[in-house]
Amino acid sequence: MDRWRVLSLFPLPAEQIRPLLGDLPERVDLTMLLHPSVAALHAALADAELVLAAWQGTHPLPFDAAAVAAAGPSLAFVQQPSVGTDSVDLDGLAARGVPVANTAGANARSVAEWAVGATICVARSMAWADREIRAGGWPQMDVVTRSLGEIACLRVGVLGFGAVGSLAASLFAAWGCQVAYWSRHPRPEAPFPWLELPALCARSDVLLLCLPLTPETRGLIGDAELGALPAGAIVVDVGRGGVLNPAALIAALDTGHLSGAALDVHPTEPLPPQDPLRTHDRVLLSPHAAGAAGQAVARVISQAVANIRRVLDDEPVHDVVNGIAPTVTRRR
Repeated sequence: MDRWRVLSLFPLPAEQIRPLLGDLPERVDLTMLLHPSVAALHAALADAELVLAAWQGTHPLPFDAAAVAAAGPSLAFVQQPSVGTDSVDLDGLAARGVPVANTAGANARSVAEWAVGATICVARSMAWADREIRAGGWPQMDVVTRSLGEIACLRVGVLGFGAVGSLAASLFAAWGCQVAYWSRHPRPEAPFPWLELPALCARSDVLLLCLPLTPETRGLIGDAELGALPAGAIVVDVGRGGVLNPAALIAALDTGHLSGAALDVHPTEPLPPQDPLRTHDRVLLSPHAAGAAGQAVARVISQAVANIRRVLDDEPVHDVVNGIAPTVTRRR
């Protein structure tokens, strides 16, 4: 049997990614496109059988409808090396019978730890105090008056109770926080109470968003939800940009109803240079990197490569997200 043709869009130099692939390059014909043009991507897709897609949602050449159309008849499987699949045309690939898999849970601890750390940073005005001191100030008393204080006394509401949300809930609970959550369906095994969204907002000093971006979640948190939060609350978003309305967030911060926010994800990435969030002194910004701890990246690559090995070994792949059977059949 001929070697499978694998196309990698993973944005790491060859000398960095090859050691992470183990024996995979010895078992396949591997093509790596680090900085391709649209034309180069589409040309490579015409002959690819297996695709290791790009991991960052801001990849300049997402696996969109045009890429699906450019893919040749041999395309049999797409592995997304991340939890989110925003940059992949899932419906288009499903229509062609091509399974798409993600790396569910691989970076959950990294993201959950960032959520807790960011909450502490905002609640205690750490980043703001750092900037003030570097500018020549000494805002000792200002830190007291603008901060929420110890997080152990805070009530945390978690939106989305998947791998990230459930782990973050446990970490917050370990700090002494009172935790509740909302998801589309209550989880009987969850050790925390499930509340309807309005009730969750009404009791959350910290509102943590761990939701994917779907038609149902787009714009889910806006003026009404933020207005329902207790005065001085904090919003932390580690899910996907577009779930939280940024204009509503800025308005709630400007009125003083919210005391701060920490955002790892944004509706447009990179964040536009003139976006008002860039200059807001009550917002902690991160470049969609909460899940990018070195250990998490290694787990992401390991899970992605393991799935490609399953294809080579005629085994069902794991974590298919577009409803297609996990058995990958070679197409001639």
